[in-house]
Amino acid sequence: MFTGLIEEVGTVQALERRGRGGRLSIQARKVLEGTRLGDSIAVSGACLTVVDLRTDGFTVDCMPETLSHTTLGTAGAGTLVNLERSLRLGDRLGGHLVLGHVDAVVEVLAVHPAGAAWEVGFSLPEAVRVCVAAKGSVAVDGISLTVMQVGARSFEVGIIPHTMKETTLRAVRVGQRVNVESDVLARYVQRVLQSGDETRTGGPQTSAGLTETLLREQGFV
Repeated sequence: MFTGLIEEVGTVQALERRGRGGRLSIQARKVLEGTRLGDSIAVSGACLTVVDLRTDGFTVDCMPETLSHTTLGTAGAGTLVNLERSLRLGDRLGGHLVLGHVDAVVEVLAVHPAGAAWEVGFSLPEAVRVCVAAKGSVAVDGISLTVMQVGARSFEVGIIPHTMKETTLRAVRVGQRVNVESDVLARYVQRVLQSGDETRTGGPQTSAGLTETLLREQGFV
């Protein structure tokens, strides 16, 4: 579990392909503090397990799913990545709860200044559209951001100067592809609403998921 508050921008040293998976070596400093083998680090939004530690970086193994469904599959030497160590119980939660499970890779559609800040627009795939809401949270390359506007096929966030400076967004450009994770709460609400298989009694449910009738029967309305 992570917060979406980036601790450091690391640099990919190499991506060694191993069958359909791979091993990713990253140069870093700050996230090495207190990190042990087997710990989790979010790499541009993808939760990965540390399998090797060095004085100047660390190595993680990537499943085929990770390489095919995140931007890490196209990473190469010199690629910049956002890094965050996993959240510890008792830590401040300054961003929002981020699982490190990327929902989709989306495209940057627009980047324009808004006073001292920037407004950035992204494409919005149908698969995650229902989980992205105005004033809600979204993780872009592991960065906790607040959604400003949502359209039929796009969404927009505002980025303050500190975030732009301290993350890979400092080099954001139109056409760039980034990892997106929707708010975990929205994800599970969507699952309940779409479920046609859940039932109060353990048997098949003929009605479609969560309905007003069901809520009334349970005393919620």
